[in-house]
Amino acid sequence: MVHKENKWLVVKKKYGGLKDLWSFPAGFVDPGETVDEAALREVKEETGVQAAITGIAGLRTGVINDLVSDNMIVFYMEHTSGVLKPAEAEIIEVAYMTKEELVNDPKTSSMIHFFFSPKVEKGLTITETDPGRHFGYTSYKLFDNR
Repeated sequence: MVHKENKWLVVKKKYGGLKDLWSFPAGFVDPGETVDEAALREVKEETGVQAAITGIAGLRTGVINDLVSDNMIVFYMEHTSGVLKPAEAEIIEVAYMTKEELVNDPKTSSMIHFFFSPKVEKGLTITETDPGRHFGYTSYKLFDNR
């Protein structure tokens, strides 16, 4: 969830269950990445925007067709640089829209409606730390509600 000047970064995908619907940029974690690194990369790839993570909005977990575990961390982010440029292979349109525009647009995904409901408030923050060299982590982050 990338925020800039009271607007939120959204995309319309060309495929899948979110085809032609406003949704947040999203994607999969590549080998050697942490989930937060993947989120930043996906935002840049899909939209042309660079962002910084400021916290966690929430988590989603599910199982697809009783076979595939599908988990997502939804991060709060702030726009740091870049101009809107959709990834032509997968994105129809990219835009910054207000909460009100999205809530009132029939082409808005259910996840956006959920995160813009009054019960959802800013939750967890991210802290980079070192648990000790003996674990072998090359990247290690904790998320808490300080």
